[in-house]
Amino acid sequence: MLKTIARNLMRGPRTMTGPGPAEAGVEELASRLDRAARTRLGRSLSIREVDAGSCNGCELEIHALNNVVYDLERFGLRFVASPRHADVLLVTGPVTGNMRDALFRTWDATPDPKWVVAVGGCALDGGLFKGSYGIVGGVAAVIPVDLHIPGCPPRPIDLLSGLVALVEAAK
Repeated sequence: MLKTIARNLMRGPRTMTGPGPAEAGVEELASRLDRAARTRLGRSLSIREVDAGSCNGCELEIHALNNVVYDLERFGLRFVASPRHADVLLVTGPVTGNMRDALFRTWDATPDPKWVVAVGGCALDGGLFKGSYGIVGGVAAVIPVDLHIPGCPPRPIDLLSGLVALVEAAK
């Protein structure tokens, strides 16, 4: 046992390599989104993420938008805790019966102009969980949806591209 410990101490730590540089175009996409939001709203874009019953795969990709690779905050884009401060609702997952009223109240509390983005395959029509007794359906079954970003889960670059398309089309 001492031999194993000594060998592992001499080998050094095993660490993962850090993330590589951001994908080409991330900076350009985020800048376009910030410019479009400032033109349309007069300020930067505020995003409220709502999990309506997902498996959390889409949330992991949404949270990646705030990591060191994408870092949306440097472009003035931010996630907010209250729907009263949001311009965009990013809704993930199939809408469960327990979340139907909460999702509608969140949408209702969001001031106009507001956009709803259904993120992932489950948010479109219930996905894998379609037809389950606890599922109401996709996001559009409860609130109006302005954009659907497909994928299971969609990559952060796809989320960013979708937000750019949404805000630029709203001009």
